Amino acid sequence: MKKYLIAAGILVVVLGVIIGLKAFQIADLIGFAGKMQEAGMPPASVATAPVTEEKWEQSLQFVGTLRPVQGVMLTAELGGVVRSIDVENGARVEKGQVLLQLDTSQEAADLASAEARLRLAQVNLERAKGLLEKRIVPTSEFDAASASFDEARAVVANLQAIINKKVIRAPFSGKVGIRKVNLGQTVRVGEELLPLHQSDPIFVEFAVPQTRLSLVRPGQTLRVTSDGLDAPVSGQVEAINPVIDEATRTAVVQGLLKNPDERLRAGQFALVDVILPQESEIFSIPSSAVISEAFGDSVFVVEKGGNGMLYARQQFVQLGQRKVDFVAVVKGLAPGERVVSAGAFKLSNGAAVEVNDAMQPEASTTPEPKNS
Repeated sequence: MKKYLIAAGILVVVLGVIIGLKAFQIADLIGFAGKMQEAGMPPASVATAPVTEEKWEQSLQFVGTLRPVQGVMLTAELGGVVRSIDVENGARVEKGQVLLQLDTSQEAADLASAEARLRLAQVNLERAKGLLEKRIVPTSEFDAASASFDEARAVVANLQAIINKKVIRAPFSGKVGIRKVNLGQTVRVGEELLPLHQSDPIFVEFAVPQTRLSLVRPGQTLRVTSDGLDAPVSGQVEAINPVIDEATRTAVVQGLLKNPDERLRAGQFALVDVILPQESEIFSIPSSAVISEAFGDSVFVVEKGGNGMLYARQQFVQLGQRKVDFVAVVKGLAPGERVVSAGAFKLSNGAAVEVNDAMQPEASTTPEPKNS
């Protein structure tokens, strides 16, 4: 116990020394600033912005992945040699369009022979039917002719199905990717041929923790941002997976986005904002006014001194939601106060300032790039 008391005492002494040094440094800086002002240092030129009370829409942000509405890798159901490739890489195709054909010369020859046997079987069946009606032949002979006809018809249908499977058609309208086979190549059963995707509209999928799942509903508005987009793309929540993953305790949510120019691609990373129906009242300031340091966030509030001059007072704040060029202040400021939005880097607590709002950069919650 004695060792613990000694260690605790040493720790208190060390902390006291550190706190004392920091207090001395801060007091020294404040005193230095006061001396500089007394020496006639000119006030620093800054731009200011008011603390405004606004209503902001509330949203939940998640990380998502874009998925095609329909997307497949077409494969070979039967083996064979690639006889023709009827579509270019990246081409847009319609449902039922021929994309690729395997060689069917052997099957075509077999089909011609089978069709000839089918015609003969049909003639024999009709003859047997006429003789049976005249009671010239027994029923068994008619039954044999009927069975032969059915067998010949099945052989024709089987060969036609084989030929059809060797002609690869688009199962839906979309855009083909880069083919994986070449003309004259022998492909095996199940070998990949070429991809086909439909990306307008396009799905976005994201995982929602079970703690927030009650806030998400089908039909809610989505706002999706991703690389290469000048502005967010709007959509809506389509479906919510009824099963929660036991490992992550999240449920997959699927949204639907319009993608007419196909700038969004399957597999692409996306930031998803789910817009909530209720709005919140907040105090907002430009993000440029915030000074972020290891010990917290602060701003400089402009106040008028007793001598009529303007001074900057450093005020620590608690921040909330960010919205493009603005940030919400949860604690530390009141409406009507003005904060330094440009030039704060050259200020210290109590420094004299001169307001020049013309130098202030333009801030907006809905910026539009001039060169977009």
